[in-house]
Amino acid sequence: MTEESGENMSNGESVNPIKENEETNTSRLKNVVSTIVWILVMLLAVFLIIEFVGQRTQVSGRSMEPTLHDGDNLIVDKISYRFRDPERFDIIVFPYQYEDHTYYIKRIIGLPGETVQIVDGKIYINGEVLEENYGKEVIEDPGRAAEPIVLGDDEYFVLGDNRNNSSDSRVEKVGNIKRSDIIGRAGVRIWPLDSFGVLKHQ
Repeated sequence: MTEESGENMSNGESVNPIKENEETNTSRLKNVVSTIVWILVMLLAVFLIIEFVGQRTQVSGRSMEPTLHDGDNLIVDKISYRFRDPERFDIIVFPYQYEDHTYYIKRIIGLPGETVQIVDGKIYINGEVLEENYGKEVIEDPGRAAEPIVLGDDEYFVLGDNRNNSSDSRVEKVGNIKRSDIIGRAGVRIWPLDSFGVLKHQ
């Protein structure tokens, strides 16, 4: 009986359970490392997109009506201004200097080096009335723009489209906006869905 059993064993294949476990553990470790690397790459990609390309922001308030409404969700284009300067009528996002994590969204009216003044409800750029398609209501309060405002080489004068319900460059706490403070240009409205689309600036 003993010899027969030994002969049967010699004809079969031997298995090394220790080696099999090591291979299984190595395979699992590779999968875990691969997953971690993939997650890190995705997080880095998201960070780079938010930091340099675009980010989502939500409109709060009525200062940009009728162009933008309270609750609108936008994608802010943060890359265009790396290749060109902001232009008149661009809708821009910039930080509010007196409150952390608070941002304003307004429309550029005055460009660097220009003189801006509001007289009898009309906007004057370098002494000439500005022709525009936004903010059609007559401006009731010119604020600091009642007197000529000369913009510096890196400064912009901004207004909300809802001219009589907007805190903008007419008030001291906002003032002129420096080029370096502009985060980006409002690019696409993604919510509500029935208003989805690229925003009109010109």
